[in-house]
Amino acid sequence: MAGARNGLVGIWDRPFINLEPYLDLAPLASLDDEICYALAQVGTSYTGGSHKAMGIVPPSLADDPYVDYGQVIRGFSEKEFATFVSLGSDPGAFDARRRHAYEFGEERDHPLTREQMRFLEYKHGVYFPWKVFYELVPGGYWSEKSTSAGKDFTREARLYFPRTVAFVKSLPFQEIGRCTLLGLNANDHGTVHRDGEPEDQEAPDHFITVCPRGNKRLYLWNEERQEKTHVEGRAYWFNDFDYHGVEPAPHFRYSLRVDGVFTPAFLERLQRDHPP
Repeated sequence: MAGARNGLVGIWDRPFINLEPYLDLAPLASLDDEICYALAQVGTSYTGGSHKAMGIVPPSLADDPYVDYGQVIRGFSEKEFATFVSLGSDPGAFDARRRHAYEFGEERDHPLTREQMRFLEYKHGVYFPWKVFYELVPGGYWSEKSTSAGKDFTREARLYFPRTVAFVKSLPFQEIGRCTLLGLNANDHGTVHRDGEPEDQEAPDHFITVCPRGNKRLYLWNEERQEKTHVEGRAYWFNDFDYHGVEPAPHFRYSLRVDGVFTPAFLERLQRDHPP
């Protein structure tokens, strides 16, 4: 039905849950110091930039002016494609005559290299919303983000983000499948998208987003009503199968997202405090 597809599904009839009352957020100022200092030293990547080609944007925003790399790559000539793959990790693996048979980017067989992302941005005007992306626990494919099998904090994350790693381990998860830092540069916005089809979801995926400064203005988008619901709190949980985006701001903003499986006690407490 339209409401399930284009309205807000939420969590237990609520658009989101503010998790500040449930977590010890006293370390956040210290974490902010560590994270910003570490991000200045480690290698980061981009993410986003292909939501239109992935078919996860609301219909009302499908024709906005922000260029999508999936659409750009599909339109390459043989010469343009050859130039593009020359910036990849194995240029010889591709035949420009078969360029439409390959898929590039997030959740695809051929992830973009940093050089390819910058080329798409500089030459073809692609808009990458999150220009600071760093994985403390690499999550693999999106469908695997809640499973911990074979996953752990990277050696680099333990070296540069020790207090952050300790904080994440203290969160009420029985297993952690993914942990990432997502940052937006000044004046950039997070493009509105959703991470799956509501009809395919049995229950909201478990994750916690933490914004140490509380200045990342994430909102949920109700396509049916054409309205925003801004998410409040320095720590929160929302249904990522609902459309969501981030407001622009004149400064850098970031958040820490941890995916996994909540402990039964934590989930029961939330359900008790937020009955449908």
